[in-house]
Amino acid sequence: MAETIELSEVAARLGRALREAGVPATPERSARFARALALAPPAGRDELYWAARVVFVSSHEQIAAFDRVFGAVFDGIEDVVGARGEAGPPPAIRGMEPGTRKAPEGSRAVSAPPGAARPPAPGIDRPSGEEEERAALLAAASSEERLSERDFAELSDRELDQLAHLMRQLAISPPQRISRREQRARRGERLDLRRTLRRARRSGGDPVHLARRRRRRRPRRLVVLCDISGSMAPYSRAFLQFLYGAVGGADAEAFVFATRLTRLTRALAAKQPQLAIERATAAAGDWSGGTRIAAALHSFNEEYGRRGMARGAVVLILSDGWEREDPERVGGEMAALRRLAYRIVWVNPRKASPRFAPLAGGMAAALPYCDALLSGHSVSALESVVEAIGEARMRDGV
Repeated sequence: MAETIELSEVAARLGRALREAGVPATPERSARFARALALAPPAGRDELYWAARVVFVSSHEQIAAFDRVFGAVFDGIEDVVGARGEAGPPPAIRGMEPGTRKAPEGSRAVSAPPGAARPPAPGIDRPSGEEEERAALLAAASSEERLSERDFAELSDRELDQLAHLMRQLAISPPQRISRREQRARRGERLDLRRTLRRARRSGGDPVHLARRRRRRRPRRLVVLCDISGSMAPYSRAFLQFLYGAVGGADAEAFVFATRLTRLTRALAAKQPQLAIERATAAAGDWSGGTRIAAALHSFNEEYGRRGMARGAVVLILSDGWEREDPERVGGEMAALRRLAYRIVWVNPRKASPRFAPLAGGMAAALPYCDALLSGHSVSALESVVEAIGEARMRDGV
């Protein structure tokens, strides 16, 4: 009788075999595959195949190697276990042992084209009812997870539209600041003398219950400046959806710039995402134009920053750092912004490349004034950006 193993062991074994075959199956993907199987246990080989494929395969060139390894592990075409010196055939998967399900009446074998999903193995019927719903949920969840790791520049228009749901799941939470105003608190740091004396009247003048107050805490303002020039065109549409989520979720101020600065906060405040994106696109007339980072920063500092918008705020700049004019001006404007802002986070999607170096004129001039430099080239990378927004600055530990 074949040995029965846990699904987590199946995921780890498949991941190791895929890595040996040249497929970049990281341990994190193996863990994700195990969680997917636990969430919606596959009812047959067909569902198991697609669940594994959407998690482990990230490009069309990897499908052939994946099919070969999957068949070796689960179909017994090649005994991968025996190749590592372990005796016996590959162990059965708990809940998928041969003979545990009856085949539907009138079923017959059907040949499938190469690369397509195979029909369920003999002795296992196809899912129905609740099992089909679980399989659909598993496929949708795995598809979203794979989409979240794709570079924005590689996505089609249809896939970019699907990002809206994933962007709304990013919980942007800027760090808090201590206000000058106070509020009542059970364990406040200051004694509320007036309220303590009023309470003492109820106990014969003895201050039995001490009332306290503490200073209020409020989230810091988030200001987002997004580059929509020609060099940022592959990422502008995805970043615009990120701006929409920031304005609605974190009460942020949103600006875009190419040759000039445009404020989009009101345009992105619409409740309907599609309407907000259309209004924002129409409001900015310099899409895919030249890049004038220094001029945009100067406009922001003069019109908004020094008037209070940037004071104590977290400033997020989305740009690749390509400056058409004098890069030294970028450094000067960043120094002025540094004196106003609480924290500056720069997001450069080019940083995702292994060969990246901050050599672009604007990027090199701005880097000394940034608290963090991140890529933000995908939804998964934007999660790190969200974490950086919520961090306290390191120089004072506030």
